[in-house]
Amino acid sequence: MKDRNDIYKMVSDILVTMFEIDEDDISMDAHLYEDMDLDSIDAVDLVVKLREITGKKIEPEDFKQVRTVKDIIDAVEKITTNE
Repeated sequence: MKDRNDIYKMVSDILVTMFEIDEDDISMDAHLYEDMDLDSIDAVDLVVKLREITGKKIEPEDFKQVRTVKDIIDAVEKITTNE
């Protein structure tokens, strides 16, 4: 991952393709569960997809506090910058 914009684009693409979220509904402060109707199974699928893309081990526990798109970006940025 290069920067936060790249991570945002990647997350946005995943939300659109995997979960059929309208791109207009995706913003940094959009809530995954309330605004996008994702559930815990979707969250696990998202973690698996992020793991595939980043090549980094992502523990589900690391994502327990993730509630918004910004939270995902923060978590991915932290994982990809900490080798």
